[in-house]
Amino acid sequence: MGKGPQTSPRKGGSKERPEGLHPRNRHQGRYDFPALVQCCPELATFVAPNPYGDLSIDFANPRAVRALNKALLVHYYGVEGWEIPAEYLCPPIPGRADYIHQLADLLASGNGGKVPEGRSIRVLDIGTGANCIYPILGNREYGWSYVGTDIDPRALASARRVLQANPGLCEAVELRQQPSPDRIFSGVVQPGEGFHLSMCNPPFHASAAEAREGTQRKWRNLGREVPGKKAPTLNFGGQGAELWCPGGEGAFLRRMIEESADLPRLCLWFTALVSKSATLPGLQAALRKVGALEVQTIEMAQGQKKSRILAWSFLDRQGRQVSG
Repeated sequence: MGKGPQTSPRKGGSKERPEGLHPRNRHQGRYDFPALVQCCPELATFVAPNPYGDLSIDFANPRAVRALNKALLVHYYGVEGWEIPAEYLCPPIPGRADYIHQLADLLASGNGGKVPEGRSIRVLDIGTGANCIYPILGNREYGWSYVGTDIDPRALASARRVLQANPGLCEAVELRQQPSPDRIFSGVVQPGEGFHLSMCNPPFHASAAEAREGTQRKWRNLGREVPGKKAPTLNFGGQGAELWCPGGEGAFLRRMIEESADLPRLCLWFTALVSKSATLPGLQAALRKVGALEVQTIEMAQGQKKSRILAWSFLDRQGRQVSG
């Protein structure tokens, strides 16, 4: 469904090549910058030889990464008009695509080994953000339909502009504002509604101060920190609820687990990214406490970055079978 252009702007090998990507992930190998610039001329401003002699961009430059994302979305997925406000989270598309492909495999396990495609597959994206990246990728790869939720009306307005620039997406993705920052499913899920999957990239940090320190630490690691000056925003950007909540990802996901137990038939699979491996034991204990029947941890890697998907269900094997 919706596979988009088939030419590949990644080839060969590079120091910047994401390793460990899912076999169906389009973003294998090295970025073919001439092809990407042809799709998105504004990217040309940021492309130059790196120390290895390959064409590249400065991945610490937010404007460069936004232009790269825009080019990738046009070239691979036929998505036009992807723009986000400068201060909002700019997602790494290869890694975000991996989450989608791993969830497709999870659904395939309840569909005779075949990945289910089409609008009848419904996905709930918690915290869809200004970038709306998961609904975009999930629809373009597999034709799935989405409900994307967020507490930030400005983020939803940005996501809506992208959808409206792409009629197929506009029809497949519904956006809803979560009225309560303390709730995850209630307030946005309608009575009797059901989904095959829920997905979420939870806020990582426990406070705004911790988020700032994280940015400064990354700049120190890059050798870019200037004494006495505020660290610039890194390529991923992000603000407020995108980056932090009281208690960080552990507290957020424990709240998600508790709410999911109150709505056990809402999804065949509830899922979330978990950045910190140390968070997993507490989450697994919480899932045992609420009686989840199936719990899986799916490891992912892009280069040196490691993350994992925590997936759980309150349904037995028969209940997890996919039906349109």
